[in-house]
Amino acid sequence: MQDCIFQDLGRTDYNTCRNLQLDLFNRAILQKEKGEKPTHQLLFTEHNSVYTLGKSAEKTNLLATPAMLKSVGADVYEIERGGDITYHGPGQLVAYPIFDLEALDMGVKKYVESIERCIIKTIAEFGILGTIIKDRVGVWVGEGTSRERKIAAIGIKCSRYMTMHGLALNVNTDLSMFGHIVPCGIPDKEVTSIEKEKERQIDIENVKIILGKQFESIFEINLKK
Repeated sequence: MQDCIFQDLGRTDYNTCRNLQLDLFNRAILQKEKGEKPTHQLLFTEHNSVYTLGKSAEKTNLLATPAMLKSVGADVYEIERGGDITYHGPGQLVAYPIFDLEALDMGVKKYVESIERCIIKTIAEFGILGTIIKDRVGVWVGEGTSRERKIAAIGIKCSRYMTMHGLALNVNTDLSMFGHIVPCGIPDKEVTSIEKEKERQIDIENVKIILGKQFESIFEINLKK
């Protein structure tokens, strides 16, 4: 088992957390350039309301005007991860792995599939069947029905086998905030949460414990605070 430094950052401003990620990510790349082995890092957080646009995002998928964004207290950032546009906010568990894929002996495809497995196994603990849908990144509920709905988004950046950005799992998220965007650039598809699927408030601290254990099991790492 390889060690991984784990930090639960609680509620964070998006840009502050992004700068922390970039610092850890860039330090790890410098270590690799020197022939050193960086330690894996895993950050958990909930963000203040923010919309983020990935490198391939269509700006027309942001439906809200600046005045509307101001009224709901949401910021907007264009960032370096892949993917389109998504929302982060309170009640949503965000995980940022800064992992050395070379040390884990996996490529990007296997890495993304492993993140998807972490999410699927986490929501299974609440009796929710999550699946992967071809040509759509993330985890979905209700595959093959008229109500396919997305419960978790994934967007990553990888350079020199180091990763940053990660996953966003809707736990008790205010789903109305997704109404200001075309989530992940996919129109006519619902967004859901564990709370909505189970029709009750969910203890997000419990979700953190479960997701952390899935990371340990699937990536064969040991989380250390």
